[in-house]
Amino acid sequence: MATKSTKAVVNGLQLAPRKVSLVASLVRGRSVADALVILQYTPKRAALPLSKLIASAKANAIKTHGIQEKDLVIETLSVTAGTRLKRYRPASHGRAMPFQRKTSNILVVVTGEEKPKKVAKPVEKKETK
Repeated sequence: MATKSTKAVVNGLQLAPRKVSLVASLVRGRSVADALVILQYTPKRAALPLSKLIASAKANAIKTHGIQEKDLVIETLSVTAGTRLKRYRPASHGRAMPFQRKTSNILVVVTGEEKPKKVAKPVEKKETK
């Protein structure tokens, strides 16, 4: 059986990449089932979008690529900085202080063994008289 991989991506998540990568390091390299259980009990805001993304990668692997569910492992989980939104916060004496809203891009690659394909048995034709 061949090893196959599939991916899922989220771009522009409105969380700082530093905060997301803290949660991502908890599940990097683990099996998908273990990762989803860990994220379910992680009290961080980044845990919910990350678990949704891993569940999406799992669904992609099972439905479209025919990979066995029990063999799924997170191969890569990378968190990079997304676009920054420039905003202003009011300050004293009528001034405005600039700040940036940070966003994250997350890539999850899941690998596993391909399901064995079923071999169709040839249908025997009945003889007619």
